[in-house]
Amino acid sequence: MTAKQILRKKGAFKAEMDRMMPREQSDALWQKGEERLDRILQRYSSLPKGMQIHTRDRIFPAAAIYLTLTDELSQEKAYKVIEDSAVKGCDEIAKKLRKLMKVPGMRSLFVAAWDPLTKKIFGADNGFQNVFYPKEKGKYRMDIVACPYNRYFTELGCPELTKIFCENDERIYGKLPGLIFERTGTLGKGAQRCDFLIRKL
Repeated sequence: MTAKQILRKKGAFKAEMDRMMPREQSDALWQKGEERLDRILQRYSSLPKGMQIHTRDRIFPAAAIYLTLTDELSQEKAYKVIEDSAVKGCDEIAKKLRKLMKVPGMRSLFVAAWDPLTKKIFGADNGFQNVFYPKEKGKYRMDIVACPYNRYFTELGCPELTKIFCENDERIYGKLPGLIFERTGTLGKGAQRCDFLIRKL
C-alpha cells in the first residue's frame, strides 16, 4: 500500500487541518506529509505483516502528518490536529459500543472476547510484549510491557504522540454501560507498563 493510499483513509487528519488553516496551506502540507510518509515506509519496509496493522495503518501516518505540521506550525497546534481527530474517531466508536452493550448478554461476550482479540491484535506477532493473567469470570486483565507505538513514535522523534493512542483506550472503553475500564498508567505517560482491566459491574 502506498503513502497516498494510506492517507486516503486518514481524512480525519485532513479535516482538522482544513479547519485550522487556509485550504491552500493545508493541501501543501498534506502533500509534504505524503512524501514524508513514503520515506518512513521505505525506512521500515521490512517490518512483519502483523506489526503493520499498527505501524502502517496508525503510527506512521500520524507521525508523518504531525512532523510535517511542526515544520510550519507550533508543536501545540500540530499535536491538536492529531489529538482532535483521535477524539472524534473514538467518540464514534464508543457511541456504537454503548448501544451494543445494551443488548442482553453482550457485556459478558464483550469481556470474554478481550482474551482472543488482544492476543491476536496486541500480541508478540504485532510487536508487543505482554503479561497475560489467569482468566476470571466477568473480568479481563492484561499488561503491555513493550509497545510498538512507544517504540516507533520515539524512533521517529515524536514520542509525545504515544500518549494520544494510550488515551484512545480510555476514550473508547471508559464509559461503557455496565462495564468498568481501569488503568493506573501507560508506557506513553512514563509508567513501566500499560495495564488493562475491564470488568462487569
